[in-house]
Amino acid sequence: MKQKVHLLIILSLSPLTFFVSCGQQGDAKPYPLDYCLVGGSDLGDMGEPVSYVHEGQEFKFCCKPCIPKFKKNPEKYIQELKEESEGI
Repeated sequence: MKQKVHLLIILSLSPLTFFVSCGQQGDAKPYPLDYCLVGGSDLGDMGEPVSYVHEGQEFKFCCKPCIPKFKKNPEKYIQELKEESEGI
């Protein structure tokens, strides 16, 4: 019985989680560059780019391992994005 209840809760929350995560990324400022700030690769060179939203700004990475690297020092990459965006 407990398993059925847990499954029901998970299934009922899944659509909510989907809409919340979509809303967060949909409200984010789009990533303006065509390359990964962490890895330096052009987006798409290593497969489908990976998106991550940090404080209302979307960041795109060449691969999933770049996200933890970004999270270790987000201020560095936020500053780099700002400098690169001003140079466009």
